[in-house]
Amino acid sequence: MRKSPDPEFEQKQAAIIGLYLNPPENALVLSVDEKSQIQALDRTQPLLPMRSGHPKRLTATYKRHGTTCLLAALAVHAGTVEGRCVESTNHEEFLKFLKLLYRKYPGKHLHVIVDNLAVHKHQKIKEWVAGKRRMTMHYTPTYSSWLNQVEIWFNIFARDVLRDGVWRSKQQLVGQIMEYIKSYNQLWARPFKWTYTGKPLVA
Repeated sequence: MRKSPDPEFEQKQAAIIGLYLNPPENALVLSVDEKSQIQALDRTQPLLPMRSGHPKRLTATYKRHGTTCLLAALAVHAGTVEGRCVESTNHEEFLKFLKLLYRKYPGKHLHVIVDNLAVHKHQKIKEWVAGKRRMTMHYTPTYSSWLNQVEIWFNIFARDVLRDGVWRSKQQLVGQIMEYIKSYNQLWARPFKWTYTGKPLVA
């Protein structure tokens, strides 16, 4: 884990950890990020012939059917995920996603945790958020995206959906992503057990 050079590291991490461990009343803590350039790969041979004593094998050659980007918001204290697939990650798409979240939870003050990607700090984003009484943005310290819990969910998603995946079209990939999110919310969603309290980490 790379040490953050951010001079405001302690202040920023304390704010985020405080939201995880002791959120304000009537608050909804959303951990938000994007997974870009998810490729719809179609293997030329989905499964190579099995050999005794060896695991299944996939051919190394494949066809590309385009890419999609996943915007995801993890509701930290419920464990559920709101997701949206877009053509590319830019400030326009990110703003649309924030507006979707704002409409989805009308009775809550949204505390949105994001990393320092330029898209998240675009002037249009700052201007829109500044005009909303029910939304506060919290930026993770530099090189500390691990403080953002949605990264844990992205690892689960990559394992369950992307690893060894085969799709014949981008539409099929997007459909599987959205179906996975629906199933995850219905069957497996639960809060992650957060144990880091801000004390120095021991290598």
